[in-house]
Amino acid sequence: MNIEGSKVTVRKSSQDIYHFFMSLENFEQLMPKSIEKFEVDGDSFLFALKGMPEIRLILDNCIEHSKISLRAASSKLSFSLQANISGNSENSSDVQLQFEGDFNPMMAMMVKKPLTSFIDTLTQNIAKL
Repeated sequence: MNIEGSKVTVRKSSQDIYHFFMSLENFEQLMPKSIEKFEVDGDSFLFALKGMPEIRLILDNCIEHSKISLRAASSKLSFSLQANISGNSENSSDVQLQFEGDFNPMMAMMVKKPLTSFIDTLTQNIAKL
């Protein structure tokens, strides 16, 4: 299952956005208001939204100033969240989130709407940076 967020323009350089994402504690600023828990531990962070299980994401594959990739720590749910960054100018960049998950059809049907909403919220909060 793939979910692509909207591409948003941020008034920061691609380098600034990349460094923002590499500091995992900054992801707390992007989370929905329903966040109940957020903890950073080395190259990973754990978060929980109201009514949802805790999820740990691990920093995975990064390309300086253009891509940050996080993957689920649990083997029970195989998915990744990627932020693609493209610089427009010294003070402007485009950012687009992409979620990729390997779910069975029943699970995909159940989680598609909440995941799309989650990606939309993250995207809206990125646009406010």
